[in-house]
Amino acid sequence: MSKQILVTGGTGYIGSHTVVELQKEGFDVVIVDNLSNSRIEVLDNIEKITGIRPAFEQFDLAERDKTDAFFQKYPNIEAIIHFAAHKAVGESVGKPLMYYRNNLVSLMNLLECMKKYDVANMVFSSSCTVYGQPATLPVTESTPRQEAESPYGNTKAICEDIMRDFCKATDSLNCIALRYFNPIGAHESGLIGEFPVGIPNNLVPFITQTAAGLRDELKIFGDDYNTADGTAIRDYINVVDLSKAHVVAINRLLNNKNKKNYEYFNVGTGNGYSVMQLVKTFIEVTGVQLKYQVVERRTGDIEKIYADTSIANNELGWHAEKSLEETLATAWNWEKNVRNID
Repeated sequence: MSKQILVTGGTGYIGSHTVVELQKEGFDVVIVDNLSNSRIEVLDNIEKITGIRPAFEQFDLAERDKTDAFFQKYPNIEAIIHFAAHKAVGESVGKPLMYYRNNLVSLMNLLECMKKYDVANMVFSSSCTVYGQPATLPVTESTPRQEAESPYGNTKAICEDIMRDFCKATDSLNCIALRYFNPIGAHESGLIGEFPVGIPNNLVPFITQTAAGLRDELKIFGDDYNTADGTAIRDYINVVDLSKAHVVAINRLLNNKNKKNYEYFNVGTGNGYSVMQLVKTFIEVTGVQLKYQVVERRTGDIEKIYADTSIANNELGWHAEKSLEETLATAWNWEKNVRNID
């Protein structure tokens, strides 16, 4: 019998790609999502890719009673991958309480139910935002966490602390936090990808929507950073590569390969690219010109960050494989499929 995995936020961007990779590895996946930033049609496209339609439950994990009822209904869950969270840096600055309430309460509800229903393993969707603006680069797992630049980033840091402390108090619980850098791209099939509700908060969907004619122009937030071209630098990782890291982390927990019951790993490429480099690479790869305008810096953004991934490479046996060019091509292919562009 295949092992059953709960994926929260599984119809979202990273979640849907991870569901596909889990199913390819033979796992039985159950999705919980409130569809606040995703579409139910994603289930159809997951099924088209893998031939398997995952079980799906729609509710908000911040509701304790519904979360408890879910675990009663699904008693065979062996591990959880927890993506479900509000995730927009800029929005979190304007709506901090919404972010703290949702992101913290949903995690605590899950942890309480894990203990109550003997679910031992969780992989948590964390973020490089926990490092703030690091004093030195590249960022390693031993790089001190800085004060977060946004409430969103702070929720990830607090969630990590909650898991760490709960693991200390609960010997039977095992958690891995994966600190993502900047996920971009789409599945090679063009059937799933990043499809934000409303105006995109992330760079690449704003680029692809501008290229598709949905947006008048791309806004580049600041060109006065201390970088070669003045625009901010990030470590952009292909979403499929990132999804595969979750499968590796789940297997590490299920096979008792973890060295401590709370671990954390950087998941990136180890390369830093500026916003302008990303824009120019997209133009070169696709041949599509982009209208863009430089505007003021966005509150909560940091200047530059990229990963040292050697611990994830050595401990997990995981490596990012896809190039920036290949990744941007998949993002454009996804956008064209969604918009029916030839």
